Amino acid sequence: MKTLDDLGEDGVVARLTGLLEPTGTVIAGAGDDCAVVRGPRKGWVSVLKTDVVIEGVHFLRDEKPRHVGRKAIARVISDFAAMGAVPRHALVTVVCPGTVGVPRLEGIYRGMQAMAGNFGVAIVGGELSRGAALMISVAMEGEVKGDRWVSRSEGTPGDVLMVTGRLGGSMSGRHLTFDPRLEEGRWLSGRKGVRAMMDLSDGLAKDLPRMALASGVAFEVEVNRLPSQRGCSTVQAWGDGEDYELLLAVSPGSVAALKRAWAKRFPKLPLCEIGRLVEGNPGTGNVDGGGGWDHFCGSKT
Repeated sequence: MKTLDDLGEDGVVARLTGLLEPTGTVIAGAGDDCAVVRGPRKGWVSVLKTDVVIEGVHFLRDEKPRHVGRKAIARVISDFAAMGAVPRHALVTVVCPGTVGVPRLEGIYRGMQAMAGNFGVAIVGGELSRGAALMISVAMEGEVKGDRWVSRSEGTPGDVLMVTGRLGGSMSGRHLTFDPRLEEGRWLSGRKGVRAMMDLSDGLAKDLPRMALASGVAFEVEVNRLPSQRGCSTVQAWGDGEDYELLLAVSPGSVAALKRAWAKRFPKLPLCEIGRLVEGNPGTGNVDGGGGWDHFCGSKT
């Protein structure tokens, strides 16, 4: 009998989502940063996402409660950024042992509320249950104009790969204090030539192959061009994970204009070329896929 560790995270997700049967209201189902479904407002579509943070996996017990709550909300907003969408409402489910102190839980909620408020998101309800470990699950809904949302699956051979910001070194604390690129994602979704986009939650080493696989192409990365955080190597930029920057595929003829416009709109945040999408075995590239985060360590055999 195969186990989750035998398949690895992507293999498990592929097996489970293969059991789903989307209805006629689904525009983009499982497999992208968010789901996109037909919405009630004419010319707009609804966007849905859920994510979870778990003690011992996504944060440690001695982390500041406000930072834990902040991260729980920010991770989901980052996925909305990758789709060029606007988050509106959130539901929060908390599972925790009865021994958790009330002040700690209040601190987590203060962190969630502060982050949600900064991005115009209303936390409108949820659930509280006893469990063996502290876990915060956030479900969020929002919207985007029907012709503005961006998938990870529309890249084509020849597209230039670009990333926002700098990568690597997230465990120094940035994995708790990062700012989702929501404004930048909405801006990018309206720019000519931006064909595919996703957020870098599991690291470039994991997420770039996912974009390439979804787009049915291979990739080439110029490792020496990876924009690294100060004190980080290109190896860390490639594989550390939890950067929450945006990865995009841009048509070659649009790159120069995009970079000029970006520099005017976001002068303090880099937008760097790191490689290209190419013909080849989907999801493969010139850099080994090792590194990045996988909840289950898939078998290499």
